[in-house]
Amino acid sequence: MLLNTAAVIAGLVVLVWSADRFVDGASATAKHLGMPTLLIGMLIVGFGTSAPEIVVSTIASSQGNPGLALGNAIGSNIANIALILGITALIIPITVHSSIIKRELPLLIAISAFAILLLLDGNLSRLDGILMLVCFVIVMGWSIYIAMRKSPDALANEFDQELSVPSMPLKLAIFWLLFGLVLLVASSRLLVWGSVNIAVALGVSDLVIGLTVVAIGTSLPELASSIAATRKNEHDIALGNVIGSNMFNTLMVIGLAGVIHPLPVEHAVIYRDLPVMGLLTLTLFVFAFGFRREGRINRVEGGFLLLSWISYTAWLVLSALKQLVQ
Repeated sequence: MLLNTAAVIAGLVVLVWSADRFVDGASATAKHLGMPTLLIGMLIVGFGTSAPEIVVSTIASSQGNPGLALGNAIGSNIANIALILGITALIIPITVHSSIIKRELPLLIAISAFAILLLLDGNLSRLDGILMLVCFVIVMGWSIYIAMRKSPDALANEFDQELSVPSMPLKLAIFWLLFGLVLLVASSRLLVWGSVNIAVALGVSDLVIGLTVVAIGTSLPELASSIAATRKNEHDIALGNVIGSNMFNTLMVIGLAGVIHPLPVEHAVIYRDLPVMGLLTLTLFVFAFGFRREGRINRVEGGFLLLSWISYTAWLVLSALKQLVQ
């Protein structure tokens, strides 16, 4: 058990560090290639901050642990909204200026509803996975179209400011891009190995490990980037990171898991985890959209989100303990 715990901790630490290096290298490489800053921010950075979930879930599915992959995706979505935005808003309230963010909030609700409907039959089939990946391509195409329009927007201005600093040399950028990717894969394999062994030793499902330990760990890049963005008064980037990550998790991560290794969806996922994810997504929309006012997540709302995550995690722990007693 000690070796497995050390593997999980080491895997998470290297995973977070390598994801950061991967994002830096990918962003600098894209800038050298002349990509618009908004496109770099929405796609490259969005993909980079979701890279831990993508790699972990892909490896877990390919090794015959799709429950860990599904739990990682759903748990990360819940942690992104409730834990990350909750903590971030408690430190500095998040104000929404971007029209792009306000367009993506209802899109995130639609994507979440689409995924929930596909999973309600209690099965994540290969067809479900393909449909999610097709939807992902469509959403990315729409994002590219929005980014290339070059219309004035607060999010674009924040990315211009964030990415205006001199980038690293191209050779160094490519090195960090490739080295970060290699470390991502290696640390993900270590994390999956340790997590599965812990689940077996404790007698709990790998789904629960994915919803808790792995989901929190793979969400750490979003926490760091969101807090850093709000401290720089780049509130739209902070919220955009979470929205983009949840879109990636819902469509790409779950989609890849279904294509690689179709699996039955546990009843707990349908009656506990998916409703929590859906309700939190709706709550985020109500808090951040700003009906006839500026969108804003204040400290009270941030505290509510954080309390929601604590309550949900306690629910998971108690459910796991009941299973062990039985």
